[in-house]
Amino acid sequence: MKLISWNVNGIRAIRKKGFLDFLQSEKPDILCLQEVKISETARLEADLDFPGYLEYWHSAKRPGYSGTAILVKEGFKYLKKVTNGFGQSIFDDEGRVQTADTHHFFLLNAYFPNANAELSRLTYKLNFNEALLKYIKKLVKQKPVIITGDFNVAHQEIDLARPKENVGSPGFTPEERASMDKYLKSGLIDTFRALNGNKIKYSWWSFRSNARERNVGWRIDYFCVSDKLKKYLKKADILTEVTGSDHAPVLLELDL
Repeated sequence: MKLISWNVNGIRAIRKKGFLDFLQSEKPDILCLQEVKISETARLEADLDFPGYLEYWHSAKRPGYSGTAILVKEGFKYLKKVTNGFGQSIFDDEGRVQTADTHHFFLLNAYFPNANAELSRLTYKLNFNEALLKYIKKLVKQKPVIITGDFNVAHQEIDLARPKENVGSPGFTPEERASMDKYLKSGLIDTFRALNGNKIKYSWWSFRSNARERNVGWRIDYFCVSDKLKKYLKKADILTEVTGSDHAPVLLELDL
């Protein structure tokens, strides 16, 4: 089973940058997208057909902001349903979380808030993290959970190119890193680290100063899975060669 997650930084923009070629080349069973930046009205007016895939959208109430989507390969027999939100309107109004209920696991597609410059949304983000973790703990009582998306945090120093210069910066504050600790101590596994050890690879680069060309990046996009799924892990990677967004897609393959 092949799963891919990608913060596309605007579905209409990425659509013009080879997105369909990527989709047909990789052929994931499920593709989770974050920051689609399109309202329901705009989506219905746009030509956004994705041949061979069923679409599930969760747009933010604010037009052109945030939002998530899940594309499921037609004929994927394990999907039961996709649910938008997790019962917290303050977060659901920004289209941040979707849950795909499959026969084997719950798959959460999540776009975690950015703490923003001057940490103006740090409290909002930490509240989101706590609320989502409570939701995950309820789900895992039923069956294993996979959570993927843009977590907007580099967990350890190895996860960004310049850790010392960025201590206290959005995405690398002690509070955000401690919040990520809670996720991993709850029984979730960071699949990239589990399968790749201390390999250095990043998933996001600033648009400034040719950061991507110089590989001055951050690893802030993850696939985390319940302990019970550890034995099924086959491959976890970051597709750094795929361009079109300031993020690279992240991949998880399971022997299921």
